[in-house]
Amino acid sequence: MSLPRLQIQRLLGQALRRPCVTQKRLNSSTDSSVKTDSCGIPLEPTWSVKELLSSYPTPSISPATFRRLHELSALQPPTEGSPEYNSLKSELEELVKLVEAVKLIKIEDTGDGLIPDGRIWAEGTGIPLTHTSNEGEETCSDQGQDLLSHASRTSDGMYVVEADRSR
Repeated sequence: MSLPRLQIQRLLGQALRRPCVTQKRLNSSTDSSVKTDSCGIPLEPTWSVKELLSSYPTPSISPATFRRLHELSALQPPTEGSPEYNSLKSELEELVKLVEAVKLIKIEDTGDGLIPDGRIWAEGTGIPLTHTSNEGEETCSDQGQDLLSHASRTSDGMYVVEADRSR
């Protein structure tokens, strides 16, 4: 026995207007200080990178290291003790803290020393990440010699390019 089409549309309309999760049920299982919409999605972020990094110690960059970083970047460092110097040094220290925090993340070792392919593929498909030479396949040097046949001028297996030597 099937429902008439109009009844199905009414039932669907009622279901779509109904809240996804009631506030009372959601708050009973999670932190009540987090404000959520009717579907249980937080209205504000529940955590931040800055908050997470605040638990890590802030590294200190020495003035010599600060000057060396500027030398390597071919930049003139600001005068030591100036507001620009202090601001830039603070920003660099925050970046170092972020890098150190990322380095603490444990990555699962596959055991074979290779970087795992992070792409998502259907099971049994994908692009081979290593090149295997098949017997009978031309080598790179053979292909290069074939390309020479298309050049307008060659000499001893090399391309010939005319250049203006008057300069």
